[in-house]
Amino acid sequence: MKCPKCKNLDTKVIDSRATEDGKAIRRRRECEKCGARFTTFERLEFISFMVTKSSGENEPYDRTKVMNSMMKALTKRDFNPEKLEDAINGLENEWAQNKQGITSKRIGRDILRKLRDLDEVAFLRYASIYHNHESVRGFVKFIEDELG
Repeated sequence: MKCPKCKNLDTKVIDSRATEDGKAIRRRRECEKCGARFTTFERLEFISFMVTKSSGENEPYDRTKVMNSMMKALTKRDFNPEKLEDAINGLENEWAQNKQGITSKRIGRDILRKLRDLDEVAFLRYASIYHNHESVRGFVKFIEDELG
């Protein structure tokens, strides 16, 4: 595993443990060159499935897109990376059950649901883009309906 700080390839595993849902292994690593510590996750690779976009176009599922969108919503927020990883793993398990594929709209709704559990501010950030509100009033109404 390459060190994210100095890009050295020699790192050692300090600690390994299963995640809460038992579907991934969390590893704490240390770079043998610069001493930086970082966490990696090892998980089963899912059978790939197709995502139908709103334009009707199909494309293979890309975990990186989901991770990036959730990370953007969580920018400058204090969150547990393990809980984020568990949330994405749970979503992927749900989505992989549908053999015909999944729609991008469903992915967006499910991400919103998970973000609401993780962090309300991140939920609102994501919702403001996902729902594409035309006015502040519309967004305020959405907030009142969702968060009461």
